[in-house]
Amino acid sequence: MGEFTALGQTGLSAELLDIFLASVRDGFVQVSAFVAVTVLAFSYVQYRTNGQLIARLESEEKYQPLVGALMGLTPGCGGAIVMMPLYVRGSVSFGTVVATLIATAGDSAFVILVLAPEAALYAYGLAFASAVVFGYGIDRFGMGVDRIDRAVARVGRTVTDGGVAAPAVGSQVHHYEDQQGCEVDGPVRDAPMLRRVSQAALAVWWVAAVGGLVAGVLYLLRGAPEVPIVADATFAGAFTVFGLVGTTLSFYLYFVGRRYVGHGHVGRARDTFGNVYETLTHAAMETSFVTVWVIGAYLLYEYGILLTGVDLQVFAAAAGVLAPVGAALVGLIPGCGPQILLATAYAEGAIPFSALTANAISQDGDALFPLLAIDKKAAVVASIYTTIPALVVGIVLHVAFGPKFGFGVL
Repeated sequence: MGEFTALGQTGLSAELLDIFLASVRDGFVQVSAFVAVTVLAFSYVQYRTNGQLIARLESEEKYQPLVGALMGLTPGCGGAIVMMPLYVRGSVSFGTVVATLIATAGDSAFVILVLAPEAALYAYGLAFASAVVFGYGIDRFGMGVDRIDRAVARVGRTVTDGGVAAPAVGSQVHHYEDQQGCEVDGPVRDAPMLRRVSQAALAVWWVAAVGGLVAGVLYLLRGAPEVPIVADATFAGAFTVFGLVGTTLSFYLYFVGRRYVGHGHVGRARDTFGNVYETLTHAAMETSFVTVWVIGAYLLYEYGILLTGVDLQVFAAAAGVLAPVGAALVGLIPGCGPQILLATAYAEGAIPFSALTANAISQDGDALFPLLAIDKKAAVVASIYTTIPALVVGIVLHVAFGPKFGFGVL
């Protein structure tokens, strides 16, 4: 009996290790490499325009939700991610944040664009329209976090035993420079050896990011197959090496390297783009921050499924109007893992178009992680707001046009 128990423990340990390595590898190749190129493109525009793009956006408040929706609509999460720090420091409105998150296509967009481009056109078109309408509605009618703060404060005073509850502070601090606890290190540390090591890590990180991007594109073009964890001169070997090296260096840059290359802020690298090196550093630091959160979410998700036996794909494929409702609720889960599962399920005919659209509207992708790290209340409220239009549009589509399994699938 003891021998069987030992074998079972060994099997479980091996499975846990496989999940760890696969999550660490896949998180970089399937997410971070795409985030890196998006953030780099945006950072390069900032560099070429000397920051005027953000300055123009800050001054043209009437266009902010529209721009946020357009940024969210870009495949992957990079476009949405760059908008989150702008809200935290008070540059854009809360309606802009919600519009960005509603339109966020996430990394599941790459799967749908390759396997069901016509479905992607309609689903993300509806998500964009919902984002613009809802974003402007929130700004127009004041349904922002400040109103939530006041409501929480009133409830707190009501439930106390005659005492006076302290007002909810939450996300009233929207300027990064004033936010306590976000600044890990101020000036660059004076350690020449570690500075050189960090700069070398930065250079190798970009090699891994470029290699990971190529591997990620090929992976999607091949239909997102299972890729074995190997280290040889094959596609799977390159996929594994770039992924593991990229994630390892991302963790180093996030926890150590940022202190020696001038980016000591958590969740928001310095917004100065004086030269190409600074632009590359900014993009790498932003992406490393996201990588840490994404890997954590991947591991939590995968280990959760293994240990609890919950199958979200089966839940999302429930018959009737529960399909879009379930898909919208799955969209509440931060990150792109569950959303990629639903996108794959749609491409295989397991869930209807209404569910795909509801999830496309509801999901916040990896863009929610930076906001969660800096302003948890705003992140929670924004995530709830993105679910409302998802439920409405998903149910209306299901009732009006039926389930439409396999619509637009190649």
